Amino acid sequence: MPSRARAVDPGRLARWCGEHLGSPPAEELFSSGHLSAVIGLRLADDREVVVKVRPGSPRMAACVDVQRRLFQAGYPCPDPLTGVAPFGGDVATAETYVPGGTVLPSAEHAAEAFAEAFARLIRLAPRPAEVATLDPAPSWAAWNHTGNGLWPRPEEDPEIDLDEVTGAEWIDDAGRRARDRLRAGGSEAVIGHCDWLAGNLRWSEDELLVVHDWDSVLAESEAVLVGFAAALYSTVSAGELATVEDTERFLLAYRRARGREFTTGELRRSWAAGVWTRAYDAKYQHAVGQPITSLSEDEARERLRRAGAGSPRP
Repeated sequence: MPSRARAVDPGRLARWCGEHLGSPPAEELFSSGHLSAVIGLRLADDREVVVKVRPGSPRMAACVDVQRRLFQAGYPCPDPLTGVAPFGGDVATAETYVPGGTVLPSAEHAAEAFAEAFARLIRLAPRPAEVATLDPAPSWAAWNHTGNGLWPRPEEDPEIDLDEVTGAEWIDDAGRRARDRLRAGGSEAVIGHCDWLAGNLRWSEDELLVVHDWDSVLAESEAVLVGFAAALYSTVSAGELATVEDTERFLLAYRRARGREFTTGELRRSWAAGVWTRAYDAKYQHAVGQPITSLSEDEARERLRRAGAGSPRP
């Protein structure tokens, strides 16, 4: 999806850092972002930090809480330096800057490395009852949203109603079949990361160096979270997503890392979750006139078959 980083006033940023970090910025290291403005800074006291500015949401405090607990448990994520604090009409947080690393582990070990890192996250994360609400889910994970229609409003463009966008009926059909499979079962929620893209992780050879984007923490059934991750990671590049075979390898590696098998129902829900999140992205791409790269009709058909959800209409 397109990057549309929010503009951040330098004077306000300097005042915010002085108030919440005890030191103003001395140098900007980088600036990027998609739904958030992400700014790397070297402060006047020589610390290197990352400040994130984005719209406020009740779930943000819980996301920071989960990140802090995982850091304290030894999981490789940046150390949160602040809670959620006002930043004009938005909110901001700060964390330590963790530089370096490669986008991918070695190709022959990628599925195992991504799956083992995800299994460790699930194992170390707090239980949902131990933190405040993580609702509502980010739109690409909100298969069970409370609105009318099939698709939630995109966080990228809330004014777009995907249900009103005509065309690409096979995408709607794939999303509907996947949602129906997801609704057919369920299990106790755990906390995980719902945007397990290669671009959000960095590696030192095959060892995980750091995981970013902790606004994407979510409380969901394990099978669904694993299904998102298995469909979103990459063995090739940050610009590509898992093939059907890559997803199969991830699901096998994850079950080995967790030391337990999934039931047939759980495995089908994992495949369905992957279809839903990629169909959502495909629908958004269609809606804004971008090439549809997140899912093909043939791949949707095969993934739905593995989910036990039939095939999209021809």
